[in-house]
Amino acid sequence: MGRPDGHGADWVGCGGTYVGTFVAPFLGIPPTGHFAHIRFHEFYRFEDDQIVEVQAIWDIPELMMQAGVWPLAPSLGREMMIPGPSTQDGLMTGPRDAARSQSSCDLIVDMLAHMIRHPSQGGPEVMELDRFWHDRMTWYGPAGIGTCRGVSGFRNWHQIPFLNAMPDRGQHDGDVTFHFFGDGDYAAVTGWPNMKQALTHGGWLGLPATGQTITLRSLDFWRVETGKIRENWVLVDLLDVYAQLGLDALARMREMTKSRVPGTVPFPVGDT
Repeated sequence: MGRPDGHGADWVGCGGTYVGTFVAPFLGIPPTGHFAHIRFHEFYRFEDDQIVEVQAIWDIPELMMQAGVWPLAPSLGREMMIPGPSTQDGLMTGPRDAARSQSSCDLIVDMLAHMIRHPSQGGPEVMELDRFWHDRMTWYGPAGIGTCRGVSGFRNWHQIPFLNAMPDRGQHDGDVTFHFFGDGDYAAVTGWPNMKQALTHGGWLGLPATGQTITLRSLDFWRVETGKIRENWVLVDLLDVYAQLGLDALARMREMTKSRVPGTVPFPVGDT
């Protein structure tokens, strides 16, 4: 999908899953010899019919989990191979319905404006979640957070831990840039980063409270059905979040897997 954003730029967004047989190490992740999948969201900005900027997230933790080498806290949601739209119409080729596309974007922007009211302006009711989200919604989160079903699943397995840890969510939006665009019943947003908040309490991703302000890079797609959000695909660069807190997830994984690397001695005598 693609179309102009609110800043006059032209964006194209795509998402899906790369699949294959995992036969050689990737970023130090040991191969399994079995079928593997890794999710991707990729956003491209065009000028004069040429790509001038790429923002992309590959769900590296997803592959680490399949290899059995994820070294950090388990997901609260469900880990799975994420499907495409249940309507099987995710490839937007045109002609574009400008009014319908704008309506989808407006719904998402309105939903997000209500969502950041909590907790600074009141309890969960100020978000009016039932107004925006379909009662059979699915939130396809990144590995490390997981997928959730329905508003209750979304709140229990993602939003509540997230807001408990970072209650100033949405209070620093002037420091980040958003690019919204839509096509038909689909809308997307990108920002690099597009969230900024302080980790003042513990619990999210199993992380402790550090008081540190962090940024989050998130590339999101939504599908609207009968005026409500039915599906939401979300990728967050969690490895970057950990890195900002001084935690190198790939380095810790290598400590876990050094005995599985062919041709190496896992515990050489005399090494520190």
